[in-house]
Amino acid sequence: NSIFFFALTALLSTNIKAAWDDLNMTKGVTAISKEIFDLHMLIYWICVVIGLIVFSIMFYSMYAYTKKKNPNPSTFHEDTKLELAWTVVPFLILVFMAIPASNTLTKIYDDIEGDINIQVVGYQWKWQYKYLEDNINFFSNLATDWDEINNKTPKGEFYLQEVDEAVVIPVGKKVRFLITANDVIHSWWMPDFAIKQDAIPGFINSAWTVVDKPGIFRGKCTELCGKNHGFMPVVVKVVPQEEYDAWVQDKREEAFKMAELTEKN
Repeated sequence: NSIFFFALTALLSTNIKAAWDDLNMTKGVTAISKEIFDLHMLIYWICVVIGLIVFSIMFYSMYAYTKKKNPNPSTFHEDTKLELAWTVVPFLILVFMAIPASNTLTKIYDDIEGDINIQVVGYQWKWQYKYLEDNINFFSNLATDWDEINNKTPKGEFYLQEVDEAVVIPVGKKVRFLITANDVIHSWWMPDFAIKQDAIPGFINSAWTVVDKPGIFRGKCTELCGKNHGFMPVVVKVVPQEEYDAWVQDKREEAFKMAELTEKN
């Protein structure tokens, strides 16, 4: 029985944690995304404690001061000390919350030039990426098969999260994204980097990241931008520096060959 109890407890705790992770904010893989997550959890628990205190007092008052228990209403006037307390204490709590929030926001909006600067342009319904230092320019389109979308074949693991060409960045380098749009408002969202910036025609928003481990990370457009809004995912591939340098060289050669063909035509 004890083994069954512990197994059931472990199973329930695992399921509860999985459900919590699905509902909660993404922790991400960068230092700034983890700092944002920790700030989110700090303020969340402060709000939980405040809620418990307020509702405990409220429910206790509703129970203890009913007309049945107190047939004769009390006669009293304001309590200056109490009114000062419930004004000053929330103010101090807000100041306590504002200090770490301001420090984190200062880091988020650290808009100095990155080691790599990429212009991101939203189109209906795809993304264009321009590597400003390396003169690399390409479009990234949805690669999910339309038979999957039309329910003719089973949906794959990365349904509506696949592209024909991913953004490639190196490990450990500061990458700044300069985000705008060509037609309507889009929004470039990469939850693992804690980046979500609107892409607005005629205006440039910026964001940055430093990713310390290789991997493939997925996001999407999060601004309703037309009938194919759900079909413009974001995929970022983080690779070691050597692999990134080789990729840049391949893209340069590809662009050179394309320029030659254009000149011949």
